[in-house]
Amino acid sequence: MQKIVETFIRAANAFDVDGALSLFSSDAVIDDVSVGDAFVGRDGVRDYLERFFVGYHTKSELLSLDRLDDFNAAIRLDFKGDFGHEIGVLKITVNAQGLIERIDADLE
Repeated sequence: MQKIVETFIRAANAFDVDGALSLFSSDAVIDDVSVGDAFVGRDGVRDYLERFFVGYHTKSELLSLDRLDDFNAAIRLDFKGDFGHEIGVLKITVNAQGLIERIDADLE
């Protein structure tokens, strides 16, 4: 879990949408309460990454990772970008192939 989280952060910080997208299953969901929407499938995840990471020049730093089991983790991220500064909380689920299947995101 640590490796996929760190790889995702590196790709997102480099605005490497395709690299980040390769970490997600084809039917992945990002449900972000802070923006009031869920982003479904690879097209949805791409839209999310382009809008909220590339679009706002977001840089993330991992603050903590709590591995809940083999497929689930809760992480806290320090987000900085054109919007200012926020602390985010992500609940991440990966599938048996090690791809991100779901992210439930919110801000503290």
